[in-house]
Amino acid sequence: MSDRAPALERTLTAGVAPHRTSLRAILPTVAAASLGFAIVQLDVTVVNVAIPSLGHSFGSSVHGLQWIVDAYTLSFAALLLTSGTLADRFGSRRLFAYGLALFLLASLGCALAPSLAALIAARVAQGVGAAMILPTSLALITHACANDAAARVRAVAWWSATGGAISAAGPTLGGLLIDSLGWRAIFFINLPICAGGLWLTLRHVRNSAAARTRLFDPAGQIVAVLVLALLTGGIIRAGAHGVGDPYAAGALAASVVLGALFVAIERRVAAPMLQLAFFRIARVPGVLAIGAVTNAAFYGLIFSLSLYFQNARGFTATESGLALAPLTIIMLANIASARLAVRHGFRTTVIVGLAVSFAGYVWLWQTLGAHTPYALLAPGFAAMAIGGGIAIPALTSTMLGSVEAGRSATASAILNTARQVGAAVGVAALGALVAGQGAAIVAGAARGFAIAAALVALCIVLAARWPGDVPDSGPRA
Repeated sequence: MSDRAPALERTLTAGVAPHRTSLRAILPTVAAASLGFAIVQLDVTVVNVAIPSLGHSFGSSVHGLQWIVDAYTLSFAALLLTSGTLADRFGSRRLFAYGLALFLLASLGCALAPSLAALIAARVAQGVGAAMILPTSLALITHACANDAAARVRAVAWWSATGGAISAAGPTLGGLLIDSLGWRAIFFINLPICAGGLWLTLRHVRNSAAARTRLFDPAGQIVAVLVLALLTGGIIRAGAHGVGDPYAAGALAASVVLGALFVAIERRVAAPMLQLAFFRIARVPGVLAIGAVTNAAFYGLIFSLSLYFQNARGFTATESGLALAPLTIIMLANIASARLAVRHGFRTTVIVGLAVSFAGYVWLWQTLGAHTPYALLAPGFAAMAIGGGIAIPALTSTMLGSVEAGRSATASAILNTARQVGAAVGVAALGALVAGQGAAIVAGAARGFAIAAALVALCIVLAARWPGDVPDSGPRA
């Protein structure tokens, strides 16, 4: 299997083939994929603003409310790899459509949930649907832009821009809906978005090639789900009760043991679900680490900031959402990322994005306080959004460019699994920092920004050590 790594490595600096893809030809696919990504991202951030309202409605503690966020993250992260490999085997369009349909039904279940337990169960189903949607949405773009890497980079940028803008607007939209219609409205709004994505997919998106002759790896699939579920669940439990908690420690230890078993299985089977040679490509470990860290910082801090504004500053849900409005600038940063990548290469683009994020985190670490004027905080929010908006599309394009189109869903799933595990770590760790009230929330949120700045600084060093790359142009290897 080791001879696979050099072939994958060559594609990292491969670029545009002579064939050009017209915008009109790929627009319906990009629109459908972007709606899918948008709905997945919306339900990560919009729920954070609803946490205080849900607490009043169900009378739950902060740790109990975290499960509304974490149940989604857990099922999402646990099934991403499986969904990616199944999509490459049976076709991305089919699994994408099934995912949208499931997400629609699960959102209806969330909106009508009579209890916290019912809401958490419906959030698990949403996570399953999200795991089907995310890797397949990128695979649809890859297939639509076959033989035109420049078109792929730009399509990924627009995909990222749509999801990023919706994600960043989630707190504002959620606040408006909660204050005017109640928390159930944040789930009802998913229904027309899912329906629109389904219509575009079934009417306009062509079937992607399905590798029906590829052997199946049931043992690897089952063990992978168990590893990711135990890892994510252990992280969540540790955030709420400490690493010394027996359930947290047991889950994390079991994930390590099963992880070793998974590697042994993948080395022996004829057609592994995950080619281990993929991780020997020079940039891939760094891409996964950076993806995990950026998600941990971004989503952990959004969770913390929602509590900071509402519980420490006394903002309403709408005011809290509007306070995070500068994050919507991420859409422009995503588009700029494509231009930077085409002209200067992925490594430079990632480093620039991380440096801007670092500046934003340091700024907020130094300025966040119980009575800090909002005008002093807004530049920090904008910087963290701009930095992430520049870095993430370049990371995504690097992963997609590292494999042939027939494995694009798996490549997307690997990156997004790392990012979702990172999100779980961020919400658990930073959620623990703001578990108190008043001054404790302020101090915890400030410490969270300091930790994020330190981790992003390490990511800059990691990215700087990548092998040099070239702009995404030239003949494909």
